[in-house]
Amino acid sequence: MDTATVPCGCPVTLHLPLLSDECAARQARQAVARLLEQEADACPREVADDLVLIVSELVGNAVLHAARPYALTLRLERGRAGIAVSDGTADLSGKHGETQRKEPGGRGLKIVRALGADLFVSPSGRGKQVIAVLTWQPR
Repeated sequence: MDTATVPCGCPVTLHLPLLSDECAARQARQAVARLLEQEADACPREVADDLVLIVSELVGNAVLHAARPYALTLRLERGRAGIAVSDGTADLSGKHGETQRKEPGGRGLKIVRALGADLFVSPSGRGKQVIAVLTWQPR
């Protein structure tokens, strides 16, 4: 796996090419949780839990609704985190074709917003990035 991390001291950036299947969200959660443990001084535990959930939702949405390749970039600073999930689908409309699963869903971005993140979608290379920015009061 090709992972780039610059740990131990803010700001810090994690870039992780993601698996192309349902394991991608777990892969992303685990990598982000490890990074946040290393950078515990920069990010309170309750915020870290929210960041891991936001990452999971964004990666899950990409795998469910967009084409590969998928990648995660997390930029952590004191009081702020930017999460970008890139995929290979250039459509920025937010309208998705047939989903790959049959159970109810559609709450991922609502969860991300409910956690206080600002959301953006931006063209990127041959696809797009879905970007969430979360801020908090640094300690």
